[in-house]
Amino acid sequence: MKFINYLTSIDGVGIFPVVSLIIFFTFFIALLVYIMKVDKKLISHMEQLPFEDNDQQ
Repeated sequence: MKFINYLTSIDGVGIFPVVSLIIFFTFFIALLVYIMKVDKKLISHMEQLPFEDNDQQ
């Protein structure tokens, strides 16, 4: 039996792709909003972290 036959036997299986798409877009829109709202000083600080010496920590 093919995998597609298992999917067609499940009631309401068509809602799963829609829910997955909504979760996907919600996550990335929330991430975009967070990036736009985050303090620029924090971003600048995070950019410089890999270049700081271990003595300064």
